[in-house]
Amino acid sequence: MVTKVASERQGIQSVEVGFRLLKVLAATNRPMMLRDIAKGAGMPAAKAHRYMVSFLRIGIVEQDASSGRYDLGAYALELGLSGLGRLDPVRLAGPILDSLCEEIQETVGLAVWGTYGATIVRIVDAGAPITITVRPGTVLPLYKSATGRAFAAFHRSPFMKKMLDEELRSISESSSTAITTVRRQLEKTLTEFRTRGIARATGSLTPGINGFSAPVYDHSGSMVAAITSLGAVGEFNVEWDSPVAKAMQEAALALSHRLGFGSIKE
Repeated sequence: MVTKVASERQGIQSVEVGFRLLKVLAATNRPMMLRDIAKGAGMPAAKAHRYMVSFLRIGIVEQDASSGRYDLGAYALELGLSGLGRLDPVRLAGPILDSLCEEIQETVGLAVWGTYGATIVRIVDAGAPITITVRPGTVLPLYKSATGRAFAAFHRSPFMKKMLDEELRSISESSSTAITTVRRQLEKTLTEFRTRGIARATGSLTPGINGFSAPVYDHSGSMVAAITSLGAVGEFNVEWDSPVAKAMQEAALALSHRLGFGSIKE
């Protein structure tokens, strides 16, 4: 991601040109011949060769002695792992949550899977007349909250399954409904969320409050957080194609990309 400040500064053009070759290698995800790398980067093979010689010297690419094909080298792996180790979803979410709150004019937050379940770690309050009593540290139920439902639909954890089973048993007993029925209803709901790519709740946790929650993924494709929005019933549009739902998914995808999601191709 190129920031506005970086784009306005004077740089070294040859470095930027050379990195076009590395982008081709990274995107292709397999060893390549020089002519194909050069073609993908839009430069003559002779020019590309000079760059590749320098990249070989520093170890960011390597070349197979028998086939002559190039691939990313050990130093590229070292850089990648170092970058991944610096990724912090809570820190990176800050500007994204601020922009989202400003765009949809609703309270938004970030949740992660903590020791006790789906835990709110950051809240940006829209300053609406109705106070929404969700604060950092709040642990939300899996069955009734939009955030919990997002984790139930998209996150994988043996501990989460145990927690969900306990909630389902409690709901079954309090509603005098067979647990198999409750479980079947939930699975139908979660299947819809997976199809839509986002979870929602309509006043089921807090009366008068609706919510959306979209999953955030890391470089491995695992859900690591959820971006949630909350608003008053009658003002908060919970239609699947609403502007709020679309903005939520775009924000979650933006944060996912910052965490490396989609950067590794199968």
